Amino acid sequence: MTRTVNCVVMRTEGEGLEYLPYPGDLGKRIYDNVSKEGWQRWLAHQTMLINEYRLTPIEPKARKFLEEEMEKFFFGQGSAAPEGYVAPE
Repeated sequence: MTRTVNCVVMRTEGEGLEYLPYPGDLGKRIYDNVSKEGWQRWLAHQTMLINEYRLTPIEPKARKFLEEEMEKFFFGQGSAAPEGYVAPE
């Protein structure tokens, strides 16, 4: 049986994640409140952030930045694209 959640990203009920996608309390909140589709949207946004800011995710400063952006994306005002970013067509 598929688990459903009221997704904070999609603002609809959707299929829930199968496991905690991130460690700790933030991962638990995401698991409880984000659908698979909402998580995919974050992954695309995170990839854009990594590429545009030229981050190395293994570096502690980059990981801290990405975690802060993840928190904003799901539970805050949203994570904005870098200034001047133009989405590919």
